[in-house]
Amino acid sequence: MKKLIPFLVSGLLVAGMVGCQEAPKTGSETTGSNNATPIVPAKPASDATPITANTATPIATSSASPTATSSATKDLKTEVIKKLKTAIPSNKLEVVNNNGEIIIQGTATSQEEITKAETLAKEVPGVKSVKVEAKVKSDKKP
Repeated sequence: MKKLIPFLVSGLLVAGMVGCQEAPKTGSETTGSNNATPIVPAKPASDATPITANTATPIATSSASPTATSSATKDLKTEVIKKLKTAIPSNKLEVVNNNGEIIIQGTATSQEEITKAETLAKEVPGVKSVKVEAKVKSDKKP
């Protein structure tokens, strides 16, 4: 009985998979007019043109395959950090990637540094939105 249930379940899955397959078309079915709309392949996320707007506004991107999207989000944090280190070498900002939403944390020396970091992060392809949680560190002593 213990072996019969998995056998029946797997049999149903195989039957369902075979039943869902599309039948091959014969020569007479492929000739003539075709009313179907041609399928255009989607652009990868790296080819998308980012639209910059307010701080927490999502950016329109084209849909890509799940594997391309997941690898792009892993590299997104690295790309943002690299861009920040190039433009602002002495920054103490931390970058967190949450599925394309970039969160900038830490302390900055000025408000201009925070604004520049936000602008640079928005320029990286694949960034959906940028949220700034960084604070300006004041060097005032009592």
